[in-house]
Amino acid sequence: MSKGNIYNDLLEKAEWLEDVDAYEKAKHDDDELVPSDVVKRLLNGENKIKVWREYRALSQTELSKLSGMELASIAQMEGGKRTGSVLAFKKIAEALQLDLNDLV
Repeated sequence: MSKGNIYNDLLEKAEWLEDVDAYEKAKHDDDELVPSDVVKRLLNGENKIKVWREYRALSQTELSKLSGMELASIAQMEGGKRTGSVLAFKKIAEALQLDLNDLV
């Protein structure tokens, strides 16, 4: 085996070990891992409340009850007919077990 092949083999193994190390660190991280389809929907500009609500498998009625907000308010915010106050977003974020930053 030539020196170039040995070098490339070692380089590939080092990169693989870095990937394994990053994976192990991520496993012990408290951050929630989110499926790629959810990320794509968020990046495509879909309503964040709706995306997260559906990801959490909640109906608008269930989110309304968990957040203590009116069902109409939830529906209007998801439909873009109402922007919602900071307090409303805080209630929704708490009900969805998110940071406020995940919704704004």
